[in-house]
Amino acid sequence: MNNHDTVDVTTPDKVEPAAPATLVMSDISKLYSGVAALSNVSVEILPGEVHAILGENGAGKSTLMNVASGTAQPDGGSITFEGTPIGVLTPAIAVQLGIAIVHQHPAVLPDMTVLENLQVALPAAVLASGTSLEATATALLADAGLSVHLQDRVELLSVAQKHLLEIAKALALKPKLLILDEPTAPLGQASVDLLFERVRRSVSNGTAVVYITHRLAEVRELADKVTVLRDGRVRGSARVADITDDELLAMIVGRKLESTFPPKHIGSPDDETNFSINGLSGSGFANISISARPGEIIGIAGVVGNGQSELMRALAGLDYFTGTVAIAGKTLNSRQLLQEAAYMPADRHREGLLMSLSVRENAAVSALAKFKRGPLLSRKRELGTVAETLGSLAVKAASMDSVVSSLSGGNQQKVVLARALLSEPLLVVADEPTQGVDVGARAEIYRILREVSASGIPVVVASSDAKELEGLCDQVIVMSRGHALEVLQGAAISEERMIHAAVRSTTRSVSVVADESASKRSGLRRFLQGDYAPAVLLVGVIALLGSFLFSQNARYLSDFNIYSVLTLVTALGFIALGQTISLLIGGIDLSVGPLAGFLVVIGSFFINDDKSVMMIVLGFVLMIVVAAVIGVVNGSLIRFARFTPIAATLTVYIALQGFSFLLRSSPDGYINSTITGIIGWQLGPVPVAFIVLVVATLVTEFLLKKRRWGWRLRATGSNEESARRNGININRTVVLAYVATSLFAFVGAVMLMAQIGVGDPAQGVGYTLTSITAVVLGGTSLLGGRGTFIGTLLGSILLVQVLNATSFLGLSQMWQYLFQGLLILVAAIVYSLARRNNKRRKTSFALR
Repeated sequence: MNNHDTVDVTTPDKVEPAAPATLVMSDISKLYSGVAALSNVSVEILPGEVHAILGENGAGKSTLMNVASGTAQPDGGSITFEGTPIGVLTPAIAVQLGIAIVHQHPAVLPDMTVLENLQVALPAAVLASGTSLEATATALLADAGLSVHLQDRVELLSVAQKHLLEIAKALALKPKLLILDEPTAPLGQASVDLLFERVRRSVSNGTAVVYITHRLAEVRELADKVTVLRDGRVRGSARVADITDDELLAMIVGRKLESTFPPKHIGSPDDETNFSINGLSGSGFANISISARPGEIIGIAGVVGNGQSELMRALAGLDYFTGTVAIAGKTLNSRQLLQEAAYMPADRHREGLLMSLSVRENAAVSALAKFKRGPLLSRKRELGTVAETLGSLAVKAASMDSVVSSLSGGNQQKVVLARALLSEPLLVVADEPTQGVDVGARAEIYRILREVSASGIPVVVASSDAKELEGLCDQVIVMSRGHALEVLQGAAISEERMIHAAVRSTTRSVSVVADESASKRSGLRRFLQGDYAPAVLLVGVIALLGSFLFSQNARYLSDFNIYSVLTLVTALGFIALGQTISLLIGGIDLSVGPLAGFLVVIGSFFINDDKSVMMIVLGFVLMIVVAAVIGVVNGSLIRFARFTPIAATLTVYIALQGFSFLLRSSPDGYINSTITGIIGWQLGPVPVAFIVLVVATLVTEFLLKKRRWGWRLRATGSNEESARRNGININRTVVLAYVATSLFAFVGAVMLMAQIGVGDPAQGVGYTLTSITAVVLGGTSLLGGRGTFIGTLLGSILLVQVLNATSFLGLSQMWQYLFQGLLILVAAIVYSLARRNNKRRKTSFALR
């Protein structure tokens, strides 16, 4: 049978349903860069039925389900839901119809908390159905078998926990159509059993379920009907009871697989050990020992989350350990392992691949030294070697220069393996190497791992699939709670023995909660991991600096100086609040400074002493309109013209500065004194405008943390693709965010107008840098997704305070720039170290 044969084993349904099909997809086609991902695919999903979709990676399964859930738009064909034709399907419309999907790569938002992820994804009515928000959310998580704190940041969750969160979101909708795309790949058996029970319960209530998997055993256990895709086309459909595994495999791969697993190593007792670990202990595991001979593959088994991944990271040199690791008689420390071991992480998106780079670049990045010719890289040598390796792994890609994110999950995993092989390692450490990989690709990966081991390179494989370890490995360590329960060898390696050893374990966790105050410490830890820790740090710095300046000069706290400082803070603060919005969505706005200056120049033509009230009002209205238009221009250049945020806003920066000098070549047009008096009104030493700034900060902070407006901003900056899958209109969110940024710049321009009192085209430019500085000091990430308006306000206060200090201390202007630079540097270092430590803590306490 060749790869293009189509096997038609369609059998008639045994019972004709009374209700219409939940979903009918007819002649669906989808092209990516001219390559057909789907070609005239038709499938019918019935209520109260589990319909499995099988196929190799790249067969079109996930693309078809992305079309079914509104994440992708088809290039041809039609969709009918419960008998009603659907014109344009989006994720938001899908949720309204009752379609829920669990993506193969969870559509979670790493910079947001577990609770916020639920709030973004679910309609408000779902979370308002219980006694309290927290109680309802906790119950939804428990229904999916997930036990985490609602305020935990999602980036700190394990891969399995992220999948369970995705499952919890889908089940919470009580959908009419539930789509599960490889939901069990990272899960332990207990979680799989619970998921299957929930699926059966949903099916009994009439829910239609689409189940995508690479595991035939799961199809047998759960599904009623199966459809097979290959090369973007339907190759057959049948009742599960009416088709054999061999027939399914023939449809999936277009050929008969002789054996999934290659023959195991047959060695001699006289063979010398080439790999050993002795008394290995680290964060999450303790006292692990084993030795292996050339050609043997070591497996790591156990229920997910019992120290396997931590052990693998230590073997790869990524985490600290005690004990010894010896390869070919040479003992290696963490630093040496980091250089010599090849690591295939379980989370290929986060740790395994550089998603914005090409297939070639990802494969070659660890082996660049091999491609050197003198001091330079030889592109010819690189292309030849990389092409040969990718070809041996049968990587399917339009070209080696295709972006790796465009590949299917299985082909991405092959690229990870290619990089490992090209690095010519002393040790291969593979954590869940076939997660989300189809049957044919699995066989290829098993073959390559066996060949690597046969060449004398030790191979260690951790897998949640006991059957995989049984078929592939020569020795298996069964772990529970960080301890090695048993080491199985030869004929003793069986799925039953591994599961039995793990289930009957009575060992205690490596990490133990010492006392009752642990929960309080956990609360403190969450605070330190949260967005408000930088704000607390800034309050302390502001207080210490103020105390020092007062000790040097008592006039520092005079009414005049307080008023002057807070007035400057107000202008900067409003502009910085707007800059915060741009940074939260993962962008930046370099045009805010020139925009503020340009608006002042516009106002200088209308807001004068000799102008009527109507003319003054017109001036303010015109300033608002111009600000809004500039926001639309920035957002449109980024979303529709595909400019980068820096390129778009820098272009507008230059244009605005030019327009300012075009309107006024020199300062002119004095601002109405009554208006400047109103703007500068004060209560004691405090400007009323500063009070307005504080109120605006608190209101925007409330909206950011408690309302969908803020969740959408942070979701977009945290992970744009996940935000889109959660039903967020990214284009609208980004454009409106830049409009809001410009409107805050307008308020800052009003304050600036009162301070300088004249239309000066040279004013305002400096606010671009200072606003970014204030936002960074406040703890907002330059990568988007996290930050606070309160931090930005405090950052503005500290920045102006530092500039004011130079005057009180009699320092030159050079020190102003030096202090600004030092503040940014210190803030970046402190926040980066804190974030890195938070990630390390996740591993340290994962087994508690």
